[in-house]
Amino acid sequence: MIRQANAIDFWRGFALVSIFINHIPGIYFERLTHRNLSISDSAELFVFLAGWSLGLLVSSRKGELTAPGLVARLGGRAMTIYAAQILISSIALAILASAAYAFDNPLILEWHNAAAAFQDPALTHIGLVLLTHQLGYFDILPLYVVLMLAAPLIALIDKFARPALVPISLLLYVSALVVPFTAPTWPVAGQWFFNPFTWQAIFVLGFALSRDEGIGAVVRRKMRLIKIVALQIVLVTAVLVWFNWFPDPTRLPEPKLLFLNGKSFLTPMRLIQFLALAAVFSGSYAYFAPWVPWLADFLSSLGRNSLNVFCVASLLSLCGQIVRYLYTGSLPTDTIIVIGGIGLLRLTAGVSEWRDRRTTNA
Repeated sequence: MIRQANAIDFWRGFALVSIFINHIPGIYFERLTHRNLSISDSAELFVFLAGWSLGLLVSSRKGELTAPGLVARLGGRAMTIYAAQILISSIALAILASAAYAFDNPLILEWHNAAAAFQDPALTHIGLVLLTHQLGYFDILPLYVVLMLAAPLIALIDKFARPALVPISLLLYVSALVVPFTAPTWPVAGQWFFNPFTWQAIFVLGFALSRDEGIGAVVRRKMRLIKIVALQIVLVTAVLVWFNWFPDPTRLPEPKLLFLNGKSFLTPMRLIQFLALAAVFSGSYAYFAPWVPWLADFLSSLGRNSLNVFCVASLLSLCGQIVRYLYTGSLPTDTIIVIGGIGLLRLTAGVSEWRDRRTTNA
């Protein structure tokens, strides 16, 4: 039986469509996505919802899932995501190589940190397996692997020392910004695009806010006031983004990461603005879903099958980049790419649910 549309799946589907479009730089329709008026984007939403979903899982099955059971369940999920990362990275390299060969354009081999895979394939493929070498636009799933591996620890801290969970997470977050530190890449020297030591904070906050106890209970009681403050933050940051009014990094005090707008380290500016955006739109699904049920069903279908849809969306975005590079982007071309891509995402979700029904009825 396929679940009915719900807010989590809906917003996850919304994030997936936004990611697909925004991963094709320069495409006309990216100006219609919310990141044009927001410091944060769909990556924050996606990770926050992952933490929220974990919180619901733990609270709804607390009596059933023992600590070993939780480790096994979430460890299995981590391995599934890891396998997906290896698969789409391999296919992405094949797509780049095929395009470079078919159109006699070796420059394509250098896109998105892929050059090392062709120039030094032995070490780079070891790095791909170890997740220490990541292709551009294919670098969020390694973060998910780390978060899923850490999820049992988060759940156990929540069970035995709930008041300490968010402070521990925020302490790690601030430490990674102040020192700073992150996960290194290899064999090409660098760092992970999504720093797991800072991005864990939004995952943990999603987890904590999903609960009816602790910080989640406080937020629910004060939601009216929070919405008033959050709306002001959202409006002010929208103006900042629209006019690109951000401070000169060279004039900021140390540690600069506390004041910069940085995605890799999920700096406080982005984290606070996302939380404000989430507060403003919290509860909105219940109001507009009855008015646009087809949209609710469509996006929820994508969200229910988020891993499969994300993998296909990432590869389709890469194909869209290549098409625009070779044939020059235009509104007709961009329209075909977006309509065709979203159609294939819907097909991916449909096939995934058909397979699930077959498995359930078998």
